[in-house]
Amino acid sequence: MRVKPANPHLVLLSALLLPGSGQVWNHEPLRGLIFLFFLLLLGGFTLLTAGPDVSFVGRFAGGFFVWAMAVFDAYKRARIRFELWRHAQTGAQPPQGQL
Repeated sequence: MRVKPANPHLVLLSALLLPGSGQVWNHEPLRGLIFLFFLLLLGGFTLLTAGPDVSFVGRFAGGFFVWAMAVFDAYKRARIRFELWRHAQTGAQPPQGQL
C-alpha cells in the first residue's frame, strides 16, 4: 500500500452527511450503492408499514438503521486501511491474531 488512504475521520464525517459516500472514499463504490439501496428499501418499507401515530424516526427506522451500519462500516474499514498503511510506512509488522 503505497498511496496514503483517506483520513478515517474525514470518511466518518462524509458518511454521516451522505450515506454511501464513506464507502466511495474507501474506493468501494459498489458497497456504497448496496448500502444506499437497502437504506431506501428498508426506509420505504417501514414508512409503508408504520401506523399514522408513529413518529418521523419510527417511520424511517429501517433506513436509519442501515445508515448507522453504513457509517460504522465506512469508518471501520477506513481506520483499518489507514493503520495498515501507517504500519507499512514505519516498517513494523501488523499485529497478528492471538492463538
